[in-house]
Amino acid sequence: MPQARTVIIEAPGGPEQLKIALRDVPAPGPGQITIRQAAAGLNFIDVYQRTGLYALPLPAALGMEGAGTVTAVGEGVPHLKVGDRVAYAAQPPGAYAEARTMPAGQVCRLPDAITFDEAAGMMLKGLTVQYLFRRTVPIARGDTVLFHAAAGGVGLIACQWARSEGITLIGTAGSDEKCRLAIENGATHCINYSTEDFTARAKDLTGGKGVDVVMDSVGASTFEGSLNCLRPFGMMISFGSASGKVPPFDILTLAAKGSLKITRPTIFTHTADPAVCQEMAADLFGKVSSGAVKISIDQRFPLEQVADAHRALEARKTTGSTILTM
Repeated sequence: MPQARTVIIEAPGGPEQLKIALRDVPAPGPGQITIRQAAAGLNFIDVYQRTGLYALPLPAALGMEGAGTVTAVGEGVPHLKVGDRVAYAAQPPGAYAEARTMPAGQVCRLPDAITFDEAAGMMLKGLTVQYLFRRTVPIARGDTVLFHAAAGGVGLIACQWARSEGITLIGTAGSDEKCRLAIENGATHCINYSTEDFTARAKDLTGGKGVDVVMDSVGASTFEGSLNCLRPFGMMISFGSASGKVPPFDILTLAAKGSLKITRPTIFTHTADPAVCQEMAADLFGKVSSGAVKISIDQRFPLEQVADAHRALEARKTTGSTILTM
């Protein structure tokens, strides 16, 4: 049986827990394919899994998005064939690998106009943006969204997506340089949260009304301030915990602050139906192929430097997308 270099953890912890092991790549069974991978993307969910915040059975392979070429196809996979260029953001983890065999339902054929590096840096992030703007709450041209971490991998896609839809996006970021990057990518405004109170500034930018929607992947450190940015009946979308888990809160707070709504979605609920996943990917591919959204790969690390990649991501030293090359 062929083997492939694969990043695993044997215990939860810091980046030092990341190890490269040779793992078997079995022939695909029904509903499965084998992919020779060109690149994999890094995301905060990988950090959550590595640290044990999201517990995995150990030892565990990591990585939730990748791109490459199909080398074998099992029975019952009508949408893919050997030789297809593909990309995915899908369960189970294991994208940090030279090759893997995996379920085919959420693997999507890649348009020729999109490179493997772009695809590896955009699938989980881009499908996240797709469900945030298309599938979570109605957002129309002229609405205002507050988006935290606007210069990150998800954020830069969100800035461009909002601009292409005529949506006002107020970003937040931790430096003037990152704020400039967000604005260059389509944010209408960007607040440097290290020097400004983002809540007060967001209220000021909306004439005191507040924003229609907050999209918050930061978590604990921004949660209360995010609620305070919303207009009455506004929607809080909490979709990550980069600063730690949001602590328990009194649901009556939502009433007191203006009959607010709150949701905690995950990408994998949205993509669980393979047909829906393929539709979401087609929407994303259309945005990228048209030039409305450009994928910024600002950091590349070879597979053996995966620990350094995680350190950079956790230290907020990255912008745009970060990928591992095989």
